[in-house]
Amino acid sequence: MKLLSQTIKDLQKLSRQVPQNISSERLSTLNRLAHWIAHQPAASPANVMIICTHNSRRSHLGQIWLQAAAWHFNLKHVRTWSGGTEGTAFYPSAVNALRNQGVDIIASDHSANPIYRVQLQTDHSPFETMSTRYSHPMNPQHGFAAVMVCEEANEACPVVEGAAARFGLPYIDPKASDGTPEENRVYQQRSLEIGAEMFFAMMKVRELRTSLQSTK
Repeated sequence: MKLLSQTIKDLQKLSRQVPQNISSERLSTLNRLAHWIAHQPAASPANVMIICTHNSRRSHLGQIWLQAAAWHFNLKHVRTWSGGTEGTAFYPSAVNALRNQGVDIIASDHSANPIYRVQLQTDHSPFETMSTRYSHPMNPQHGFAAVMVCEEANEACPVVEGAAARFGLPYIDPKASDGTPEENRVYQQRSLEIGAEMFFAMMKVRELRTSLQSTK
């Protein structure tokens, strides 16, 4: 867990730079996501599903780093998921980027679309993730926030069935680097970019919840 601890420190540092590095529109989206999560009752899960077309790269990176950020900021009621407009498989270079950044992630088998066990903190149980359509029975069916991390999924799903809120937060697809000498670097860079914004959002949730509790 030493490498993951260092990555989390790096993501915290990067998260503090997020407001200066992104557009005002994107910053507004992150703040609206934080407000939605902050206002969910702590007694029940605040489910957030990260959605991309093939549920193979950006959506998984978003799911795992958002969960890591939630637990880091002691937001125990936040539960993250991922899905696509179709299921394919968790792409190996995205898996390797997470492993290289300290995430304990293990495939359950050698099938074309395995279930992965993800262990983030020793004081939290591991959780499972795999490539599925967002409506798959393993995912929440209603009351969740849908975070659309690719333009294609955003356009293909004008309505996300069951979602209580929807946020457009597209990232550049690292797939463009597949098969090139830059592949590993690009995937790790995209992982950190997504992670920094997820940590920023959860930092804002903690601030908002602290403020709400102080006014009660």
